[in-house]
Amino acid sequence: MTKIRLLVLLTTFLFVGSIGTLVFQYAKGFRFNQQTGEVTQNGILVIKSYPDGAEVFINGELKTGTNATIPLPPSTYDISIRKEGFFSWEKRINIKNEEVTEATAHLFKLAPSLSPLTFSGVQNVFASPDISKISYTVPLSSNNNDSEGLWIIETINLPIGFSRDPRRITDGNLDNSTWVWSPDAREILLTTSKGDYLLDTTAFTPQSQRVNIKAQKASILKKWDEEKNKKLQAQIRKLPDEVEDVLTRKASAVVLSPDENMVLYTASSSATIPENLIKALPGSSTQDQERDIKPGRTYVYDIKEDRNFLISEEGAILTGWVDYKELIEIGNWKLEIGNSRRSLAWYPSSRHIIETVEEKVVIMDYDGTNSQTVYSGSYIAPHAYPTVSLERLLILTNLGANSTPANLYSLNIK
Repeated sequence: MTKIRLLVLLTTFLFVGSIGTLVFQYAKGFRFNQQTGEVTQNGILVIKSYPDGAEVFINGELKTGTNATIPLPPSTYDISIRKEGFFSWEKRINIKNEEVTEATAHLFKLAPSLSPLTFSGVQNVFASPDISKISYTVPLSSNNNDSEGLWIIETINLPIGFSRDPRRITDGNLDNSTWVWSPDAREILLTTSKGDYLLDTTAFTPQSQRVNIKAQKASILKKWDEEKNKKLQAQIRKLPDEVEDVLTRKASAVVLSPDENMVLYTASSSATIPENLIKALPGSSTQDQERDIKPGRTYVYDIKEDRNFLISEEGAILTGWVDYKELIEIGNWKLEIGNSRRSLAWYPSSRHIIETVEEKVVIMDYDGTNSQTVYSGSYIAPHAYPTVSLERLLILTNLGANSTPANLYSLNIK
């Protein structure tokens, strides 16, 4: 009886161990090839799409639908994800033995819809550094005598549309004024022909109660510059020293992604980011990167995978970046926008970049591939902004009617 029990126990152990080994090897990509009768080793492609239910084409052949886990022999594949009514997503991906490679496709509508957020005509649109708020002025006119002044609209909490109505934080004719946001978006430093005023963005301050703080303007900007630099240092202090040096001394603008795992930056001088600063992660991106950076070009550095991608060779505004130091030295408030008609901003997925150019808005993957024109038409470039919702952008447009004042619209892209 004892021998039988021992035999049963050993058999159970062997069976469980064999099943566990098979499951482990299956997870590593081993598959039985029925045609050759051999066990082959594969890589794993985990592919997702938003929205899901899209078709997955591999080298031009329909294989499955999203979301899916697909074993593939080691090779380079052209992956295409397609869904009716949406732009196709395409990328060339290298699959390696025993590695899990993830690909996530955000699909955007072929025909996005617009819905108005303002109606009185707006000017001088500025986003706060954290993109949580958009400020603008409503000019004085015979149709809106009670609306002129500086307004703010929030881009947070948007399940259907903007859940919070725009609010006015000061009144008066501000056609020739300009302003700059504080780093935490709680204050605005307003400059008019009559003086400089510090405004609380959560309250309404009538022009009769605004206090001229012209003598303190430089010190306020200096304080804000210190706050911005302190926050940036805290965000990048865990990066390799070589990358931190580039971002602090050789970049003219730096904006982290919402999840702080990516860095969008414009180089101000040449540098080389050494290879293999961190141990390579299985399934890391196989897209071409560029570690020799050149001034004037914009890049994305992937903090987790230590990869550096070229995004743009042309000059562009980085939405969310404010150069307080330059404002102190030159005093030209318009430097916050400049004359550029191009901008680059993080999409809330943290895996995509929004690029604005004349008459179109493009969303690309963080590695510079898969550019998709999500909006093509009349709008006031570079005024297209992300919101916290993956489904919407905010744009400034007069819908092509040059005689009509421009307004802010919600652009539904998903």
